[in-house]
Amino acid sequence: MNIQKAGLNAYATALRNFTQAEKSSQVSSRSASLSSSGSVSSSFSETLRESLGTVNDLQTQKNTMIQSFASGEQQNVHELMISMQKAGLAMNLTAAVRNKVLEAYRELTRISF
Repeated sequence: MNIQKAGLNAYATALRNFTQAEKSSQVSSRSASLSSSGSVSSSFSETLRESLGTVNDLQTQKNTMIQSFASGEQQNVHELMISMQKAGLAMNLTAAVRNKVLEAYRELTRISF
């Protein structure tokens, strides 16, 4: 198998996995945001809980892929790197949101009434 064919196969697999993950995340976010009356309502705590669950899932998936790659079960470096980048980006975004929330809290505590 030549390099171009292997690259195209890896790209097709990654694209297929991405579209499946995107569809499943859209379905889960729609079902989570619809209440029993059919209107969109989700509280901040529910949104935060779901987001942290997603970040945790990405971290778990990354760790599983690293272990399978290290043990030789999986040889696809591209998917491993994509998984690591997704998990890292999600963690950085979570830290940035946390820092903004803490900054807002500190600002509120400085306000005198």
